[in-house]
Amino acid sequence: MGRYKQLLAKLVLLGFILFSLSACQLVKLQQRSLSASLTDKTQTILTRSQLSDATQNSLLLSGVPVEACLSQPEQCVQRLQQKLADSPEQRYAAASEIYLARALQLGQEKNCQIALAQTSHSAQQNQCLDEVLSLLDQSVRFSFAYLFATPSTPQKRIFDQRQTQVRLFYNVALSRLITTAYLRHRFTRFPQQLQINQRHYQFNFDHYPELVNTDIQLLQSSYNMRFSGFYSVNRRDGLGSEFVLVAKNQQSLSPDYIYDPESYYAGKENPYIHAARYLSVTAVAQPAPNTSVEQLLDAAPLQIQLIDPFRYDQLQVAQQDYLLTANYSAPYGLWLAENNLGGTGYKTLIDRKEQFSMPHLFMLEPYNPDKKIIIFIHGLASSPEAWIALTNDILGDDSLRQHYQVWQVFYSTNMPILESRAQIYALLTQAFAMHDPHDAAMQDAVLIGHSMGGIISRLLMGQGDIRQQAVEAIQNDKAHDFIFSAAVSKRFMFRPIENINRVIFIATPHQGTAYADRWFTLALRKIIHLPAKFLTAAELAVADHNINIHQMKKNLAAGIIENGPSDLSYQSKFMNMTQAIQPVQGLAYHSIIGNITRHQEPDKMTDGIVPYSSSHLSGAISEKVIQGGHSIQEQPEAILELRRILKQHMQLHPLVPPVQAVKD
Repeated sequence: MGRYKQLLAKLVLLGFILFSLSACQLVKLQQRSLSASLTDKTQTILTRSQLSDATQNSLLLSGVPVEACLSQPEQCVQRLQQKLADSPEQRYAAASEIYLARALQLGQEKNCQIALAQTSHSAQQNQCLDEVLSLLDQSVRFSFAYLFATPSTPQKRIFDQRQTQVRLFYNVALSRLITTAYLRHRFTRFPQQLQINQRHYQFNFDHYPELVNTDIQLLQSSYNMRFSGFYSVNRRDGLGSEFVLVAKNQQSLSPDYIYDPESYYAGKENPYIHAARYLSVTAVAQPAPNTSVEQLLDAAPLQIQLIDPFRYDQLQVAQQDYLLTANYSAPYGLWLAENNLGGTGYKTLIDRKEQFSMPHLFMLEPYNPDKKIIIFIHGLASSPEAWIALTNDILGDDSLRQHYQVWQVFYSTNMPILESRAQIYALLTQAFAMHDPHDAAMQDAVLIGHSMGGIISRLLMGQGDIRQQAVEAIQNDKAHDFIFSAAVSKRFMFRPIENINRVIFIATPHQGTAYADRWFTLALRKIIHLPAKFLTAAELAVADHNINIHQMKKNLAAGIIENGPSDLSYQSKFMNMTQAIQPVQGLAYHSIIGNITRHQEPDKMTDGIVPYSSSHLSGAISEKVIQGGHSIQEQPEAILELRRILKQHMQLHPLVPPVQAVKD
């Protein structure tokens, strides 16, 4: 019996020992989801409210608690220097995140919350901003040291997750540094130099010379910009920080309607031609060649290169080329959002936006002499918002973006189409005349028009003279003097714009539409009036002939001068007179047509507003009928067709030289 008790005691003791050993086991297998595991690998202070696992591991090895490190980053980094002296890459990467984390943390404090509209700061605010700038300066320097100042080159670490993290620390720290400096000093132009805690930065404009004399209205990072209405924001990940710079509007528009802009603006700048004000900017900071890592982390001056990402796609650092960060959609999106062009398009139809009674031409990027031009002209009651999908697709396609620059026309669609055509003709010919005729951009431009904009496009590229027809249509004894006067003749004589050699018509009612004569459209037509200042300007233009336009108004309305929607009617005099004005011989043109029916017969197809018989234009190089309504340009199939045509045009008219790389 005693033997059994001893055996039982031994078994109990063994079980206790085994249980104790099991209780002390630290490592146990846990099955996690793939998404959770990948998230842990990629998360940093930029994506969550705590440091990356790699930085926390460095702090653990150095014996520094995270909270203490973020409250005293200088002492924390000095501790890392002591404990990780033999692991500079690990130290530099952790330091770059620590300084950035503290800058982001401090930036959330009340004293650092500065509104963009705020023009003056308190002493406490300036002190807070200066401290943030000092922290961001350190983050930029340590991240650059990790990326380029160690024996392990970026090429050797090309698939290293830590390198991707540190590159983002560098990009964001530099972005915050520049935008915080802008808030702190409220500079209206980029300064030549910037001083941060006795450390010097110099701005270099070699690859964005337009910025030297650009007055800044707003400078904002585009990292967190998102826009409703965009399928996607087209950007490229690379080295450098991304911004949107909004230049101050220096143009003063005339309160009057300019009836003959070709003569009025001869020899001077037309304020309705708008150079790009919403600019995409990429910035890269680096020290001078042969700067040691010790000098870099001490007080070596850094140079910030400001680069136009539409013109340059690579940067040379340490004798190697690297892709540049770029955001192509943000300036376009901000322009549309701030100017509410969609709503403005409807208001111009009923003459509620007099500043848009004259057409405007907007360039979406600084003029580039080496890129072909695409011109978009929208339709009735519309605006450049009609082209969001197509424009954004061009911006997002590398080959199209490198080959083309976009110009957008915005015009009041309540005007007679003949008037809009004449005004846009003057606008475009003056815009082309502003530049060297030998530039690649001055030849082989592409014109794209939707609906009413397609009719205008056809007339812009047609040849003919309908003055006599107009005289007969007016039936007034003063009609001949009026129509054949120098200024008015330009509305009825057509010649193509030589800089354009391809046109794309989208859902265009070349022969009119019955939609213009339906009861609700007829009701709308009655409340759409021609701007009074347009009629006054026309009367002044023919003052020498002693013609009173207001007395002729009924004759004109019954003849040729009706509002835009009325011109679209099958029964309009405008449609009858302009049918013979077809694309000039030799011009390449294409048609993209919508069809909401299940029919394929030409006499049954329609986009709901324009029948196929009216959209069809003989002689087109290609004609694409797509399932969809009148706004067919928004459909993916139409975007792909447009892309095909533009790439075909690109192959026929290649560019030299291509987009360049920035060289040191």
